[in-house]
Parts: sequence; C-alpha cells; structure tokens
Amino acid sequence: MVEINGGCLCGLVRYRTGAEPIFVGICHCTDCQIFSGSAFSAVVAVPKAAVTVTGTWKTYTKNGDSGQPISRQFCPECGSGIMDETALMPQVVMRNVGTLDGSRWGKPVLQIYCDSAQSWVQLGGELRAFAKMPPPPG
Repeated sequence: MVEINGGCLCGLVRYRTGAEPIFVGICHCTDCQIFSGSAFSAVVAVPKAAVTVTGTWKTYTKNGDSGQPISRQFCPECGSGIMDETALMPQVVMRNVGTLDGSRWGKPVLQIYCDSAQSWVQLGGELRAFAKMPPPPG
C-alpha cells in the first residue's frame, strides 16, 4: 500500500493517505495564489476516502474561480494550508505539495487556470495546460 504522509509547519495537523495519487497538478487561479501566498498552488490529488487526519484544522469555504465552492483546510496555529476540497471533484482532496513528507510523489502533469497565471511564470516540462478547468474525462 502507498502511503502519502504530511502535515503543517508546527506539527499540530498531520495526515496519512493510503492510496496512489490521482494526479499531481498546478493551479494558477487567483484564489490558489492568495491561499498559497505564491504564484500558484502545487497539489497531489488523492481519494477523499483514503485520507486520515489527526489534529484539528480550520476550514474556509467560498466560491472559487469556477463559481463552485472550494473548501481550504489550514492549521489554526501556524496557518499552513493543508488541503483543498472542491464541489467539482467531491470524492477527491488535494494535498498541498509543500506539506508532504518528502518529495517522491512525482512531478505535475497538468496546470489549470493558466489565464490567471502571473505573467512571469513559465513552467517547463510537458505539462498539459488549460485556460480554466479541463473538460471532464471520458
């Protein structure tokens, strides 16, 4: 079984995920820029049912650039952003890459909301790029 472990800066909130990542991606939406305090957010998406959390976090929910609600969980002590949940993908949680124990979970394969990207951001590699959200699979 694959384990993806991580937590916040102060250690109050920890998580364990016993499932393979669904995808690793980058989001350039304005909300992710503000929440991350950076030019974009890098996430590892995993099945929500496979996640176990210890500690207590706070949640902030608002409609994102898609118009759908997105909930962002963060540590109430140190403020570290832990994960995101969106109504667009209700069975998935997105773990913020910076909270992972280690960096072996692969590199991003896609980037979304590229229309909102900072003008100076140019990510290399073979990332599939979408102006907004990609179309649903299938």
